[in-house]
Amino acid sequence: MPGQDAGAAVGVERFFQFSLLGLVASGYLAVAASGFLDAPTIALTTAGLLLRAILIGGLVRLNLTDRLTTIVTIAYAAFFVADYFWFSRDFLVATVHLLFFLAVMKILTAKSNRDYLYTAVIAFLEMLAAAILSIDFNFFLFLALYLLFAVAALTSGEIRRSIEKSTVTARSGLKSFWPRLSLLSVVVTLGILALTAGLFFILPRTAEAAFSRLIAHRVFLPGFSNQVNLGDIGEIKTSSRPVMHIRIWSALAVGPMKWRGAALSDFDGKRWSNPSRKPEMIPVENEHVVLAPAGLRPPGRRVNYHVDLEAMENDTLFFAGTPETLDLRARALYRSETASFRLGHAVPRGFRYDVWSLLDDPPESAPVRFPPLVLPLAARELYLQLPALDSRIAELGRRFAANATGDLARARAVERHLRSDYGYILELPDREVADPLAHFLFVRRKGHCEYFASSMAVMLRSLGIPARLATGFQSGVYNPVSGLWLVRASDAHSWVEAWIPGNGWTTFDPTPPDGNAGGLAIFARFAMYLDAAETFWQEWVMTYDVARQGTLAYRMEQGARRLGLRWSVTAASVRSGWERYGAVWARRFGWQALAWAAGLVALGFAAGPLVRLMRMRQRVGRVRRGQASVADASLLYQRMLHILKRRGYQKPPWFTPAEFAASLPRTPLGDSVGEFTGTYNALRFGGHAEAAPRLSILLDRMERE
Repeated sequence: MPGQDAGAAVGVERFFQFSLLGLVASGYLAVAASGFLDAPTIALTTAGLLLRAILIGGLVRLNLTDRLTTIVTIAYAAFFVADYFWFSRDFLVATVHLLFFLAVMKILTAKSNRDYLYTAVIAFLEMLAAAILSIDFNFFLFLALYLLFAVAALTSGEIRRSIEKSTVTARSGLKSFWPRLSLLSVVVTLGILALTAGLFFILPRTAEAAFSRLIAHRVFLPGFSNQVNLGDIGEIKTSSRPVMHIRIWSALAVGPMKWRGAALSDFDGKRWSNPSRKPEMIPVENEHVVLAPAGLRPPGRRVNYHVDLEAMENDTLFFAGTPETLDLRARALYRSETASFRLGHAVPRGFRYDVWSLLDDPPESAPVRFPPLVLPLAARELYLQLPALDSRIAELGRRFAANATGDLARARAVERHLRSDYGYILELPDREVADPLAHFLFVRRKGHCEYFASSMAVMLRSLGIPARLATGFQSGVYNPVSGLWLVRASDAHSWVEAWIPGNGWTTFDPTPPDGNAGGLAIFARFAMYLDAAETFWQEWVMTYDVARQGTLAYRMEQGARRLGLRWSVTAASVRSGWERYGAVWARRFGWQALAWAAGLVALGFAAGPLVRLMRMRQRVGRVRRGQASVADASLLYQRMLHILKRRGYQKPPWFTPAEFAASLPRTPLGDSVGEFTGTYNALRFGGHAEAAPRLSILLDRMERE
């Protein structure tokens, strides 16, 4: 038995250590998921946590002395000063580095209860830091994981403390300790989340306002300002961060759309920019603004859509086609000469707007505008200007458009050649070159959208066709789980807008499709579920206020009404069916069905005692074969009490087994009870399994006496 107790104590200790490690790891993952940690911190912390897991599992042994720990800690104190003044140059970043260093050192050297308490405090500080740095849905997931490990650490720590103070083992033993305590931790965690969820949604709040005062959660997207360097769009395409969610209200299939953000006119060979001119201010009245010019409404397809824009350092708004009316919460809107729209300030989190837009039809099938649009001479000169470039670029453009007549045909020819003769790749050139476009067209012959669009715009200008570079996002992906179009940073795109007589500014896209796009279907589906959860989190948790509370109450009321209507309809149909078929069936087979039902009910009541009796016989048989356990001893003692109860002797709850045996009269039955009690104690608390067959013999004797 002492060996069994030692093994049980080791199991409890190991469970406690893993729970404490999980507590620190969940806090670390919550901070890491916010994107705030740098690569060295992530790598070193991950290595420390994995090393601790290996140590707990007993795969390796490592003893860090107190002297070594003290030296390393003092050394990092000096590094903290250097980190603050020279490396990070930010007190918050340097403090986070210090926090994770202490977490790793403490989790590797923890030996006493005080060390374990410090480790739990560090895990709590990690979770607190994550709450400040991140307000995304993944924080909720890691918070649930943190609660799970917290419950597991508290319960196993209490069991660990009780084992250190007492050598008495629970009646059921420590069999399947890990699964049982893990299940208990999961149930308690789910209970905590379920109990707090109701209160969480009952109380409206403005958490976004509080979080935004602590730290900005905006992302800067190059390519949507007044100056764009070649390569900016390619950099943001490597990120999968969501930029906006769009709900399209249209009964007709609209197909892939480009979400235009900005257009740029000046090109110096390496960067696109716009002249520094004051934009036109458009006042917004009652959260509504009309953008379409007064007069004849041009024909074409129109679509209504709702945009939820993520927080950005940029102030650009994105539209499909040409926006005609706009609903948004802003005092004013600013329109540039290139028909781009801006807020005038950084886009806040949760910013949304509704748009009616006129979609762009292909110029080959679009109706000719009447009266025809005219490009002013000053604008024509602006969109035809070219820097000093390699002369081969203009020659290549003339060769591409050699057999075409008309501006539209020449633009299509250049577009077609670029899409078919060159390859798409996101990797930037490994070195800076003097003429990026010439290097792309004649040396590398592959690149991303900026190089294709810039090359086409330059070629069109060399052919006398006004052109400019447009930036935005390409289509996105439809999420069937949430019913929204998801547009990520990786969907960033640039294309060409060329002036075609009779059509005006017309969209051309010379970039070939990405041959590496796509992925495993199972991961894509999982990503859709995560995005839907994130959308729900932002809409119903972070921006939950009185208006959202009213919406939720209305939906619940409507659901209750629909449920009541369905219930009444169902009840009426059941009643009609009973009158038509059930009554006839009951008159013919009612008594037989009632007899079968009564038999099944009786069998159900008898099944429980029969199963218990069969299990008891199996365990008694195991006892007689000398294969008894501690739990079997308790079962045999309960059977003895049942025999004595039939003889008129009942054990008071406050009596111990020895006191109850001593209270019985000195008869053969009392002597048998005394011997049974001593043998029971030897098996129950002494671990003498060889005494088990004697208990079975004594029970048989008491049955006969």
